[in-house]
Amino acid sequence: MKNVITWFDIPTEDFDRAVKFYSDILGNEIRVDTFMGRKLGFFPMEGMEGVSGDLVPPGLGNKPSANGTRVYLSCEGIIDEVIGRIEKSGGKIVNPKTKIGDMGWIAMIMDTEGNMVGLHSFK
Repeated sequence: MKNVITWFDIPTEDFDRAVKFYSDILGNEIRVDTFMGRKLGFFPMEGMEGVSGDLVPPGLGNKPSANGTRVYLSCEGIIDEVIGRIEKSGGKIVNPKTKIGDMGWIAMIMDTEGNMVGLHSFK
């Protein structure tokens, strides 16, 4: 097994706001497309073997939560830049960048939808 996680969904209350937030903070476009009849916002992914996910519009059964499963987004080598964009983009920094030993750095943020999301970088 190469990766334990293969895909994630991040629920939204305001889909367009969430697409803008994640596009802004990551500096990469969240691609909006229709898949199986549903409009979704797709995070960047390299090839078919990478791990990625999407933003899910309201009404598909998921609700944003600060207390549910937590996703950590890769911010390899750019974690300080990403953190610097959080508040300008409408999110909140919950826990600042913290060293986690040999595993690098993490930070915890609250997105515009009320989801607690982790940021991670080895560098």
